[in-house]
Amino acid sequence: MNKPKNNSISREVKAHVSILCGFVSIFWIAEFLDFFVFKGSLDRFGIIPHNLIGLRGILFAPFLHGGFGHLIANTIPFVVLGWFVMLQETSDFWIVTILTMIVGGLGVWLFAVPGSIHIGASILIFGYLGFLLFRGYFQRNFVSIFLSVVVVFLYGGLVLGVLPSRPGISWQGHLFGFLGGVLAAKLIATEKKNNRS
Repeated sequence: MNKPKNNSISREVKAHVSILCGFVSIFWIAEFLDFFVFKGSLDRFGIIPHNLIGLRGILFAPFLHGGFGHLIANTIPFVVLGWFVMLQETSDFWIVTILTMIVGGLGVWLFAVPGSIHIGASILIFGYLGFLLFRGYFQRNFVSIFLSVVVVFLYGGLVLGVLPSRPGISWQGHLFGFLGGVLAAKLIATEKKNNRS
């Protein structure tokens, strides 16, 4: 009797694993290539503020990292928060990811120090964080609020990363990625409300 429902859940979980593993694989393959083949030169494809060619980094920057330590630090929060974003609807992940890349990337390009290079999946991580923290407020359903509380407990301290910190950390990427996630939470909540009307 419950077989179709179980099959549906199984398909969703497989989709989540495939998407997250796909992203993480790209992160790691890119870093291995950058380290062993290109000797760090792929980082030039990051976001370079106030430079027209640097706009390409909006697409490429989240997939590049400044070494394996940077990548390792980003991998687990990316997987955990990315999966939380998918839990209600897999499509939410794509909307949040795209909006975060655009809003976060443009924010860095407009407001960060000219000539600097900004890379790393943390722009997405902070987008997912912003989305998850504010989805409960905008959607006001039990699952959204519960996930917001869980994320506060697990990753609430990350919010401080939107403030200027030590050199070499793109707090602008954190801040504008976070704002992109909040915008996504608002837009998705509004769309779902309109669909119920």
